[in-house]
Amino acid sequence: MSRILSFTLSLVLLSIPSLAVASDDGLNGANTSWILTSTALVLLMTLPGLALFYGGLVRKKNVLSILMQCFAIGSISSILWLIVGYSIAFSEGNAFIGDFSKVMMHGISKDVLSGDIPESLFMLFQMTFAVITPALIIGGFAERMKFSAVLIFSGLWLLAVYAPITHWVWGGGWLSQMGVYDFAGGIVVHITAGTAALVAALVIGPRRGFPKTPMLPHNLTMTVTGAGMLWVGWFGFNGGSALAANGDASMAMLVTHISAAAGTLTWAAIEWKKFGKASVLGAVTGMVAGLGTITPASGFVGPGGALVIGISAGFVCFYSTVYIKQKLRIDDSLDVFPVHGVGGILGTFLAGVFSATTLGVFSGFGFAEGIASMAEQVGVQLIGIVSTLVYTAIVTYILLKLVALMTDGLRVDEEQEVNGLDQVEHEESGYNL
Repeated sequence: MSRILSFTLSLVLLSIPSLAVASDDGLNGANTSWILTSTALVLLMTLPGLALFYGGLVRKKNVLSILMQCFAIGSISSILWLIVGYSIAFSEGNAFIGDFSKVMMHGISKDVLSGDIPESLFMLFQMTFAVITPALIIGGFAERMKFSAVLIFSGLWLLAVYAPITHWVWGGGWLSQMGVYDFAGGIVVHITAGTAALVAALVIGPRRGFPKTPMLPHNLTMTVTGAGMLWVGWFGFNGGSALAANGDASMAMLVTHISAAAGTLTWAAIEWKKFGKASVLGAVTGMVAGLGTITPASGFVGPGGALVIGISAGFVCFYSTVYIKQKLRIDDSLDVFPVHGVGGILGTFLAGVFSATTLGVFSGFGFAEGIASMAEQVGVQLIGIVSTLVYTAIVTYILLKLVALMTDGLRVDEEQEVNGLDQVEHEESGYNL
């Protein structure tokens, strides 16, 4: 009787197609489901996560301008990614840039796969990265750039900076061939956005009254709400970059969380020591620093390495912020370069260190194929950092000057800046009290 029951149960299980992990055509249902979820999480990071985070940090007369810029950049980046950005980044091309074989997703039907997930889904997942990267940059010129200039610059920057560097690192380009480690965007997202924000802040100049006039966040409740969405969404950002529902994704999520927690506590502890109190703004900024710094290393390091990376992020990014704001007096309004840029640089460098398998409780999962030592991996990481910094800075500067000619100047005039961009650019107010 037991044999009959076992045989019957086997037939029933085999007859249920939904229990199969992979279909006959090579599509993996579990992986596809996870990347569908990750895509939604990464979009949540920009809309509404980053929009709320940045929106609360500016003065109340500019809150709608920040929200509008995030939504508009999300829209224009999506359209450009469809038309040509994805093709530049992920078609074969050469070592430096893709070709135009995938313009408007040419040849990509619903049945075409990228690995074992639909290529349409891979394209959409990558689109969410292309959305958040130029959106991060607006923190460098917040409260003073014309809306028209923001739109034109963001679109051009996506195609001239983000897409080619994505090809270098993730599209089979020259940095990928060298064995550079960037699991989820330390180079592609954070170094590019941070560098561009710094260049933009220098080119456009400081806000009127900076640094003498206090320019305090108008709504930290909004900022903390956005920060929470960023923390949760980052699980899709880093975990989804495994492109599979597997141990790589699980470990990436774990180390992401550890680094964020360590960054939060480290920044808060420094403030507590220096000023006698830990600020809410400092805690959430430390969290973002921890998240950005672990991003390039998240698929290559273990929890021990992540703990050190998070602590390092809180410490290094805190003092970078102080140095840039107080010593250099550069008005990177929302600290994009010292948090994202410096964090991306630090994390990309430390990925080469903590990926080593010989560090005991701090061990990672090994170096890139063909690389035999920590020194060699770190050397490749440094090449990736420097080349990205230089290329991004030069092209961003050229684009800003070009956009200035196209829009009769990048920034609004003095009276408009005093009145606030909400009324000047959109004839609306964030608060009708």
